[in-house]
Amino acid sequence: MTHSSVYLESGVLTFNGTFIVETVGFLLMLLFLARVPLPFLGIPKPVFPWIIDIAEARQRQITAKLQEAEQARAEAEARLKEADSKLVEARKTADAVIEGANRSGEQLRADLRQKADLEYQRIVDSASRDIEVERERALQGARDQVAGLVVAATEKVIRETLDEPKHRRLIDRAIEEVARGDDRRGRSGS
Repeated sequence: MTHSSVYLESGVLTFNGTFIVETVGFLLMLLFLARVPLPFLGIPKPVFPWIIDIAEARQRQITAKLQEAEQARAEAEARLKEADSKLVEARKTADAVIEGANRSGEQLRADLRQKADLEYQRIVDSASRDIEVERERALQGARDQVAGLVVAATEKVIRETLDEPKHRRLIDRAIEEVARGDDRRGRSGS
């Protein structure tokens, strides 16, 4: 037995008249579908060209949709790049604004410190002048009191009133002695 006879006997490939008729029928069906239109089924041309036209139309639609999608993707990428550049620009602007605000704050702080220093100096100067004026008033008041006491004491001691020039000389001399610390009292006390 040969190999082909084994296959034929097993029934896998049996060549009989049915096989030939089925093959011829299949080929005729293919020819019929390739050549005859079927308008009663809504197919205006032969089935195979009609199916090919439908497939090509569908392929054109898919290609058009793919091109639209690619174009939309490209536009989206362009918009994304534009948004990124605007974001970078906005960050730079924000950084510049923050830096300007920091500089303005530092300048304002320095100006306020300078104004405070000037105000402090003005207050100190004013207080010094006020102190000097009050000191002079106190000294003048003390001189007037010392002069009055000296005049009263002198009048009691010499029992007479002094004329104005003598009076003034005595007062000035007493004030000078008080201002110097009166050397005579200092020597007698030691």
